[in-house]
Amino acid sequence: MQGFTRHIPNFLTCMNLVCGCLAVVYVFKGEIPVFAALTAASLVLDFLDGFFARMLKAYSPMGKELDSLADMVSFGLVPGAIMHHLFMESVPLNLMLDQPLGKALSFFPFIITVFSALRLAKFNIDTRQTNSFIGLPTPAATIFVTGLALILYNDPLHLTPTLLNSFIIAGICMILSFLLVAELPLIALKFRSFGWNENQYQYSLIFLSIASVLLFKTAGIPLIIILYIILSVMANATASKKPTQSESN
Repeated sequence: MQGFTRHIPNFLTCMNLVCGCLAVVYVFKGEIPVFAALTAASLVLDFLDGFFARMLKAYSPMGKELDSLADMVSFGLVPGAIMHHLFMESVPLNLMLDQPLGKALSFFPFIITVFSALRLAKFNIDTRQTNSFIGLPTPAATIFVTGLALILYNDPLHLTPTLLNSFIIAGICMILSFLLVAELPLIALKFRSFGWNENQYQYSLIFLSIASVLLFKTAGIPLIIILYIILSVMANATASKKPTQSESN
C-alpha cells in the first residue's frame, strides 16, 4: 500500500498535464468555457499534488521535475495560447492578418510562455522560495489571463472594446512577462498556523477575492491577481519595518 501511495502526487501531476494539453486544444477551438474549466482543473490538481506530497512525505527529485514540466504546459503554454487567441481577435491586428507583418506579430503573446519557462527554471534552483515567492507564480499569471478570456465570454461591465485592443493585449503580455521573473517578493497561501496576525494578508486575499468575484463576476478574476500583488507588497513593507531579533535586543 505504501508503494502505491507514493505515486499519488506524480499521478495528480500527470493529470494536471493532461488537463493542460486539452486546454490548449480548446483554446485554438475558441471554446472559452471549456478551456477555462480545464485550466481550473489544472490549478486544483497542481495544489493537490503538492498537498499529497507533503501529507504522504512522498518527495522525490523526479516529482519536482515532473511538476515543473506539467506546469510549463498548463501554466506556460496555455496562457500564451490564450493571449495569442485574444490577440488575433483584437484591433487593429485583426485587420493586418493577411499581411506578413501582421502574421508575425500575432505570435508575440507567446512571450508569456518563454518567460514562464524562465520563471519555472529559476524557481527550481532558487532556495529563497520555500515559504514565499519571488516573482509572479505561473498559476497566478494563468488565472489572470483566463479571467480576461472569461470577461470576453460574459461581459456585464462592457469591457470587451477595451480589452480587444492590440496595444492593450501586447502591454499586458509584457507586464506579465516582467512580473514572472521580477525580484518581487510575493506571499504564498501556505498556512503554518491559522492565527490572524501570522496570516492577515493571506486571509485578506481570500476575503477580497470572494468579494471581487461576487461584485464584478468574471471581471473580478483578473482583479484577484492585482490584489495579490498589492497585498504582497504591503506584507513585504510591513515585514521590513519589523525590528530584527538583534535590533530588539
